[in-house]
Amino acid sequence: MSMIGEYARLTPAELDRAVLDPDWGWEFVEEHLAASPGDSTPVAGGRLHSTGKSWHALEYLLKLRGVGVDVVHGEEEIPGAEDWGYGPPRTLGPERVRAAAGAMAAITPEGLIENIAPAELADAGIYPYAGSDPGERLDDVAAAYQDLAAFFRSTARLRHGLLVWIA
Repeated sequence: MSMIGEYARLTPAELDRAVLDPDWGWEFVEEHLAASPGDSTPVAGGRLHSTGKSWHALEYLLKLRGVGVDVVHGEEEIPGAEDWGYGPPRTLGPERVRAAAGAMAAITPEGLIENIAPAELADAGIYPYAGSDPGERLDDVAAAYQDLAAFFRSTARLRHGLLVWIA
């Protein structure tokens, strides 16, 4: 089974409710999953987003590029939240989403992977590159980043926050 980076965009009131009632947060996610087309293609204005298996490479590269927001795991714990896959969800409030979107705006998809070889990710133990033959290119990571940066921009523009988890 693959590890997948997941995001749900919520209004500030919805985010507060999810923090107070994590079960409601999961129900929110399930409701939106049921309404989605099911092919994991980003939907403009959609409430859910996935980085697929690129989450760990994105974490590594965004830290390397100096993004000071934990875009991949979220920053605030949700007290009492159950495990949603590989741990409980965390949140990024609207201000932190805006900070992340601003930092990400300065990094192009090409710039994110510039001077990085798949072997470097494998040597650093980055999933899914560690222990495998990742090939010669990081185009999948650049594409996942482009979609993630767009999702953060639209979330910031709406002044919404995020639930973040690895499933």
